[in-house]
Amino acid sequence: MDLHDKEILPGETLPVVIIGNGPSGICLSYLLSGYTPYLSPEATHPNPLLNSKLGEQPHLSLLEQDLEYLCEGLEGRSSNPVAVLFDSLLLPDSDFGLDHTSPLDWRYEPERAIPHLVLGKGPPGGAWHAMEGSMLTLSLANWMELPGLGLKDWMREKRRNVRNDRATPAEIASYYQHYVSQMSLEQSFACGTTVTSVTRQPGNHDGSPPCWRVTGLQRREGEELGDGSSVSEEVPFSLLAHNVVLATGTHDIPARLGVEGESLPFVCHSFWELEAAISRGELDQSSDPVLVVGAGLTAADAVLAAHHLNTPVYHAFRRSVNDPGLIFNQLPKLLYPEYHKVHQMMTQQQYQTSTPPQNHAQNLHNSSTPSSPATSPTSSSSPSSYPGYLSFPRYKVVAFRPDKKCVLESESGHRTVVQVSKALVLIGAHPNLSFLGDNGRPLGIYTEEPITCRRNPIEVDPFTNSVVAADGPGMYAMGPLVGENFVRFLKGGALAIASDLAKRQRERQEREDRDLTTERLMDRRVTTHTESDVCVLDS
Repeated sequence: MDLHDKEILPGETLPVVIIGNGPSGICLSYLLSGYTPYLSPEATHPNPLLNSKLGEQPHLSLLEQDLEYLCEGLEGRSSNPVAVLFDSLLLPDSDFGLDHTSPLDWRYEPERAIPHLVLGKGPPGGAWHAMEGSMLTLSLANWMELPGLGLKDWMREKRRNVRNDRATPAEIASYYQHYVSQMSLEQSFACGTTVTSVTRQPGNHDGSPPCWRVTGLQRREGEELGDGSSVSEEVPFSLLAHNVVLATGTHDIPARLGVEGESLPFVCHSFWELEAAISRGELDQSSDPVLVVGAGLTAADAVLAAHHLNTPVYHAFRRSVNDPGLIFNQLPKLLYPEYHKVHQMMTQQQYQTSTPPQNHAQNLHNSSTPSSPATSPTSSSSPSSYPGYLSFPRYKVVAFRPDKKCVLESESGHRTVVQVSKALVLIGAHPNLSFLGDNGRPLGIYTEEPITCRRNPIEVDPFTNSVVAADGPGMYAMGPLVGENFVRFLKGGALAIASDLAKRQRERQEREDRDLTTERLMDRRVTTHTESDVCVLDS
């Protein structure tokens, strides 16, 4: 919706502005629109301790309860306690493959709604709309869904059969866009907006308190041309808000190695550049190897895509294959067979310094009668299970050369030069926080480093998601910006923020009620005193 079409009066201060319209912003908008979770009267939770706590005040909504108390004793795959709590309530025991019914009862209570505005560059769904492709998502379908609309049920209506419990990014993007419409949240969304500045605004002389000023540009379609096309224009906007929520995600700017030759044309920084090269027919089994740098899931997707074409792959990463922090060591094998396959390849077919890389390259191409380029200690004599692949654990890239040679270096300082057709640097991404001072660095755990999901998230209060180092009260952060990369856990940030906003709203209402009561008492005393004076005069 056009910001200029919204009923925002000049000088009006909005209660909440959310920057980012991905699943984080959508979920928070849902909670701020009056949709309220209660414990269902007939429901129980499989965790006896949590079930007992929930039963102590069943008449209160989850937004009114002490989240810190409910979080005590809970364990899960997130380091954020409210994320673990909300996940356990929405998907009880899902980590064990169990399908318990959620004990939550969602009620629509419009009197609880807090007016808000969600700003996003594209349609609702955020970065998911840029993830076109056929790769399956990491998470199971029900882990990707938002409250109130089952994703698997929605998927069954959209395609003939659901072969497994995972979806494509295109399906997820469509689901989130549909969710906003289905839940009647559109009036709170302003798409096509780019925020350029968020600053603290001092209070005015008329007694209005300090607030946040959010400025930016909104893309609007201009006049229609003769050929049916239209010229878009960017219109500036400026908003005041008591509270601002940072929910931009971290997929804006691909992370770079910072090494010599990284800007050469054969070096790419996104999976979609690999897909484009494949669609143009640039890669096949006769190509020089593709070098994939990184040990995350996007790097694994690139390995699988190249392997599917029988294009040979060099795979370099800085961690050990047994590092517990490696994502593959955290995924159940039965649920993620393709990623388990990549981890097997990384483990079983490692580069050995005793064999020249030229010989490895020949083995990578010789897929009909493969000879193992590298084997694990336990299978040193067995042939290669995955021909055309060679891993370089604990290696880093030192340089890319114009002749498409890449220099790799091990932890011990051993250098290896490999010839490649393309290099894909897939080591994560940074958020675009250019609308904050110093790109938001002062808000991170390590204030001298860029904000990243894994190494340096924004530091927030664990039970309210309020930003610790903000210029003033009323700034929150959620989602990947605070270290939550999975949709199933970022919903906890929405609960923490909605709960804190509701608490502050109740406290403000109580103060206003007390002030009103005091004023009435004072008026009554003045009236009584006046009446007494009148009686004296009359006598």
